[in-house]
Amino acid sequence: MKKGDVIWLAIMASLILLFVIPATRAAIMAQSGAHPYLGGFIQFGILATMGDLLGKRIVTGNYQLSKEVFSRAVVWGVIGLMVTLVFPIFMGGAGLAQMEGLLPFFEVPLAQALFGSSIMNLTFAPAMNTFHRVLDVLIDNRSQNKTSTLKGIVKQIDWPSFVTFNWLKIGICFWIPVHTVVFLLPENVRVVVAAFSSIALGIILSFAAKKSSQMSDDDGAIA
Repeated sequence: MKKGDVIWLAIMASLILLFVIPATRAAIMAQSGAHPYLGGFIQFGILATMGDLLGKRIVTGNYQLSKEVFSRAVVWGVIGLMVTLVFPIFMGGAGLAQMEGLLPFFEVPLAQALFGSSIMNLTFAPAMNTFHRVLDVLIDNRSQNKTSTLKGIVKQIDWPSFVTFNWLKIGICFWIPVHTVVFLLPENVRVVVAAFSSIALGIILSFAAKKSSQMSDDDGAIA
């Protein structure tokens, strides 16, 4: 285990303890309730960035700390703002549709959570993922001193792979089940639990990137 791993684990353990200790958990929940957007921004900005760092560690063997990490943390924070807004919209909308008879199993919490999660991840999530991917490419280009335009960034994205993996496989197989569980939790902890789950997503994406890189190397060797 490298020094960076020890530091990462220590930081993560400290963050978890903040939510385990009743006094600090109550204070965080109170502040998040009073300032939901700020809470969503900070929670995703910190926790999802921790997932990103771990993902890079898995792919490259090292933690990559640079000024781009801060930029990516800001992007994750903005996603936290989005999540804070859309969670009640989709969960509440699913419940309203059930009440109006547009969806079945009215007043069944699991059904409402599943419907809300499914609709969110099949409609809103692809747009959010695209927003995230575009900004990732922009940050990468700026780190390499490349001039970026929206048209150029769109051309850089491997759309078949992006849609197949991020929209379909991750969206359906990972986020729909995860958000179904999240929507069954008390409303005041949903955003932070989703932020913690983004760490697992970072690990999944890193393994996928590593596998893709290995396949590319194998193809090159065969060629």
